[in-house]
Amino acid sequence: MYGMKKLVFVWMVCGLAMTSCLSPKVIYLKDMEPDFLYSLIEKTELKIKQEDRLRITISSKNPELSAPFNLGVFGYQVNVDGEVRTTASPVMQESGYEVDPQGNIEFPVLGTLHVEGLTRQELSGFIKTRLREDGLINDVIVTVDFLNLKIMMMGEVGGVGILSVPEGRITLLEAIMRSGGLTPNASLGEVAVIREQDNGRVMLMNDLRTVEVFNSPSFYLQQNDIVYVKPKAGRPSEGEQRAWQLWSILLSLAGTSATILLLIQYYQR
Repeated sequence: MYGMKKLVFVWMVCGLAMTSCLSPKVIYLKDMEPDFLYSLIEKTELKIKQEDRLRITISSKNPELSAPFNLGVFGYQVNVDGEVRTTASPVMQESGYEVDPQGNIEFPVLGTLHVEGLTRQELSGFIKTRLREDGLINDVIVTVDFLNLKIMMMGEVGGVGILSVPEGRITLLEAIMRSGGLTPNASLGEVAVIREQDNGRVMLMNDLRTVEVFNSPSFYLQQNDIVYVKPKAGRPSEGEQRAWQLWSILLSLAGTSATILLLIQYYQR
């Protein structure tokens, strides 16, 4: 009887040890207080860089005037306000204007434009001013979008890979959520953003456990950023995972058997 009790005790200890190995909860912004107003940092606009691809659309009330400035124009559309807009070939529009190593694009009629370092709004205003000052189009609408804005997600996220950002802006938290969130093995205090800067790369560290992440210079991500979530511990190999699963099954069977034997002995007394 003593031996059986000892076996049950060992089984319970093993069960507690297994329970202690369960993954902890992933808790973001642990120090954020409810009903407290936190100040916002200024939303930074993306700057155009070399190798960016831009879609630039020119519209006006006289579509025949704007047609020469649009890639692959093949027709016109009239909106509810009676404004006529040009429509273009999706294939040619998706190819866009690529910013060369000198930071320039070749734009129809206007020629070479230096666009590196400008925001989308600044480039839109620059082209609009040029078209008006050169007497080409007065009532012009200029729209600029990024075509190849992407973020690389690595490490302890649910889905490792490349994120496309057609909307032109994304935060670090949004990128993580769109990648399936963090894994239980993620180190919330070691989320790195590797960024191209000043002809080099810099690693900016973030702590998702604290509200200070909102003030991080890498909270708003930029094109070609690499987000790397560091692990808390090394991942077991497939062989180690299978061995652990087998060991768990054996422990469970042993515990169940010991319980049954203990009950049988109890009722036979």
